[in-house]
Amino acid sequence: MVDRRQVMNFRVRAQQLDRARGSLAATAVLDIGVQDTGPDGGRWALATRGVDVTALTGDDVVLLWTVRGAPHLYRRADVGVVAAAVEPFSDADAGKRIYDAAKPLKAAGIGILAALDEVAARMREIVRTPTVKGEVSGRLAEVMPEPYLRHCRPCDAIHLYEMPFRLAAVRAGLELRLDTSPPILERIRGFRPAAAPGDRFELIRAYLRLLGPATPKHVADYLDAPVKEVKARWPGDAVEVSVDGETRWLLAADEAALTSAEVSTTRLLGPFDLFLQAKDRTTLVPDAARAKELWPVLGRPGAVLADGELAGAWRPRKSGRSFTVAVQPWRKLAGSTRDAVVAEAERLAAYRGVPLAGVDFAD
Repeated sequence: MVDRRQVMNFRVRAQQLDRARGSLAATAVLDIGVQDTGPDGGRWALATRGVDVTALTGDDVVLLWTVRGAPHLYRRADVGVVAAAVEPFSDADAGKRIYDAAKPLKAAGIGILAALDEVAARMREIVRTPTVKGEVSGRLAEVMPEPYLRHCRPCDAIHLYEMPFRLAAVRAGLELRLDTSPPILERIRGFRPAAAPGDRFELIRAYLRLLGPATPKHVADYLDAPVKEVKARWPGDAVEVSVDGETRWLLAADEAALTSAEVSTTRLLGPFDLFLQAKDRTTLVPDAARAKELWPVLGRPGAVLADGELAGAWRPRKSGRSFTVAVQPWRKLAGSTRDAVVAEAERLAAYRGVPLAGVDFAD
């Protein structure tokens, strides 16, 4: 039996949040993908794990629409196995992942995987040179039949459903150009999907390795996949552990690490950092009011990680060239922890390329 404190410590170490520096090749979170949402997205997540992001280019990393249709960073060298890893498990799984877009396709007798292949084929024909997303969408609407299309009220126009659009992009061998808004899609040079992802990149195993111990439902919720599809592919070397009385699973190779020493590190986690993507939110933040503060419907803050616990929320405040980090602690922070938060805020300001005006502690 283990408690939530041990689970938190395990994840800090597994995700290398206690690491001072490290290379892209040795950065574990890139095996599952690093969500790149907002100004403190993928590269900040890498920076908090000791990666020197100042010299990162498109030769090092690739940005793809993958899990939950969100943009994620990966090592460019891994793009073939990543494409295999993010492939839906089945037609039923693909249908769940594309949400309401599945209904008209099913009504028309079109298989979901076949539909994604059709969208991918048309997308690849369209994107011969770097192309803005809106143009790709508009041209797709001209060539795809009705079951693939929807009326977009804000635009008052006909578009392809969003999730098939996003999930078909990797199948089409397309990446998102870094630092473009609106997104620019372009062909992945030398793209060739692998036949299988292998253990390192297989998403169920990667979740257990980085966000375990977990249940099949936790993994399914992370992937937007049906629970039965995840259970059918559950690793044979997953072992049962009891976390505060709940049965969960962990890869056997990681069992010893679950009970190893505690961690002492302070980080400012971005709003979509992998550490905060775990689907057992009551493990991360047992207090319901604090959880609501950290995961509102809109406008997520970042989280303060201190000594293996989430100790508060933070938000960036930028006015012109003035940059302040506003911190809402959830408990009284020791002087050394406050100093560490300030040091992390200085690192964040340097990452953003602005001077730090100060750290505003709400207490």
